[in-house]
Amino acid sequence: MESEATVLIVEDDPGLASALSELLEVEGYKTQVEHNGERAIERIRSENPDAVLLDLGLPDSDGFEVCKAVRPAYMGAIIMLTGSHGDNDHIRGLEVGADDYVTKPVSPPLLLARLKALLRRLEQISEVTDLSVAGGDSKKLNMGPLFIDRRARQATIDETLVELTTFEFDLLWMLARRSGTTVRRDELYRHLLDREYDGLDRTIDVHISRLRKKLVEFGGEADWIKTVHGKGYQFFVA
Repeated sequence: MESEATVLIVEDDPGLASALSELLEVEGYKTQVEHNGERAIERIRSENPDAVLLDLGLPDSDGFEVCKAVRPAYMGAIIMLTGSHGDNDHIRGLEVGADDYVTKPVSPPLLLARLKALLRRLEQISEVTDLSVAGGDSKKLNMGPLFIDRRARQATIDETLVELTTFEFDLLWMLARRSGTTVRRDELYRHLLDREYDGLDRTIDVHISRLRKKLVEFGGEADWIKTVHGKGYQFFVA
């Protein structure tokens, strides 16, 4: 899918949108451009692109509003483009459902690396492999009230479906299949984002926080995911 993927570029700066489109098309991607936030919402819902590059500073509905509006039903990759180098916009973007972010001025190699990593992960979703979970079906986990089916890509708590993004599901699966052991933060970065943890990046931390909230919202417990300070995270359902 990666080189044939369709990417919707939501950017109100025509020059930057054109440059991004040219960059991606040279790499084999199919691109579409949208300058308006409200129309972007409609197009993401109707066209279902493989990935969205979403500028935060749109003149009508900003990138946060667009992401929040489409994320409940859109399972593709969303990369936020932000002119801010502080944490606030990055964290807020991840909290409303973005998978990752890139700051402006956009570094082409960095953007391509992050886009390729997310699309590779999405491509692997249909290629469910044997993860050697001891004691049963390697593609299903049952922990008290929590049931996870990797083939169906669904998690339920007391038979209530938990509404997760693709990233959140993969994060939950990676933690749950190693229940009771500490999964290191740098391992999560390599496996889910295909990059090394630099000691400062908070992307995984924000996704963990969002996943905790989702589990509680649908009947689970926040302490199912424990932070092991200086190391990573541990998942355990009593």
